[in-house]
Amino acid sequence: MKHILTAIFAILAAFTASSQNYNRDSIQKLTNQDYQYLLEMLEIEAVRPGPSGDPSAENAANTNEAKVDSTYELPKLMQFENGEKVNDLGDWKQRRAELFRLFDDHIYGRTPENLPAVSWQVTSEKDSVIAGIPVKIKELLGTVDNSAYPEISVNIPCTLTIPAQEKPVPVVVKFDWIWARNMGLDTENPWNVQLLENKIGYASLVPTAYQADNGAGLTTGIIGLVNKGERRSTYDWGALKAWAWGASRVLDYFEKEPTVDAEKVAIEGVSRYGKAALVTMAYDERFSVGFIGSSGAGGAKILRRNFGEQLENLASSGEYQWFTPNFVTYISKKNVQDLPVDAHELIALVAPRPLFFGAGNPNVEGGWVDATGMYEGVLLANPAYELFGKNGVEVKEYPVASETFYARGDLSFRQHEGGHTSIPNWPYFIEFVKKYWKP
Repeated sequence: MKHILTAIFAILAAFTASSQNYNRDSIQKLTNQDYQYLLEMLEIEAVRPGPSGDPSAENAANTNEAKVDSTYELPKLMQFENGEKVNDLGDWKQRRAELFRLFDDHIYGRTPENLPAVSWQVTSEKDSVIAGIPVKIKELLGTVDNSAYPEISVNIPCTLTIPAQEKPVPVVVKFDWIWARNMGLDTENPWNVQLLENKIGYASLVPTAYQADNGAGLTTGIIGLVNKGERRSTYDWGALKAWAWGASRVLDYFEKEPTVDAEKVAIEGVSRYGKAALVTMAYDERFSVGFIGSSGAGGAKILRRNFGEQLENLASSGEYQWFTPNFVTYISKKNVQDLPVDAHELIALVAPRPLFFGAGNPNVEGGWVDATGMYEGVLLANPAYELFGKNGVEVKEYPVASETFYARGDLSFRQHEGGHTSIPNWPYFIEFVKKYWKP
């Protein structure tokens, strides 16, 4: 009997693996078709390939600081497109609007004007205990109004966990991976317990539930719903902005949730979700603090640096779904120097709200995310914070001392000794955010 069960399980496992491979092949095929449509729409005949993330490959990305071309020219943060200088907060308000337009048109896409409403409901609620701490757990479901195009349904599932107490608590919204939620929380460094011990709640939001992370999904999800199942046009938004939109809808709910202090809500993400968290902070001023982990190119990294991941990688068929279609023109008809904006200006759009940036040890995490390029992006955003009388990041050069917590500025940065994760930085982020979330 045991041998029979073993054989049955083996057959089921083989069937599951075969099904997953079929799904991957199908997604890749549809992605390639969408990318080809995009190239034809933009009248692009060929694109420049990006370097490889494999250090042993012949076309490996540069990870040698000595080979960085330092002659690139960055867009001037405190200067309008017409060359006039930004002198005060009144000027900055106008410059900020100009920067949003440039990011919309050239990198992240224009947010649609006809976005549907989202209605929220609590699907389950229970009392529980985590590490000896009484908590309340709510399963939330945001249902997107699809009456304009019923063929596509979009839902925003979110799990809210807060320490059980009478007063509203701050909350960290965590851009999460579905596998992370299914496997449970890390036991070696329980970031969730650290939050609860400091009377901070957390919300798990899986953004791929409402917008897939591939080109095949661009005619579904919230992007597909707004476009009524049609492909994107030249300046349409991409997944990063769509993911940020979902986080903003969660905050809409929190503003009416009596257990949450909606003026003390942070957004957190790592890697591609670090990019999304930074975009969220820039485009929604209601978020109080951002925890941005290893966001790399498309996030905090200066795109003009020829180190690690490059623009050609971002605009390839593997990652183009994060951005507006127009972004792809910069790996064909144009190049990175033609971009009218760069990462430091995205970070500056968050001013004066605090941001905590993290990265791993380059020898462990690798050079793909370009920790130096991210730090440069943070450093060059300082003038916007200083305009508000705030303090930018306190150390003016990189590399910073590993595992040193630079906490005095409203822009903070810490390089931990681990890899592509933010787990070692959670205690320091909590220390950082408590400066702003005082009772």
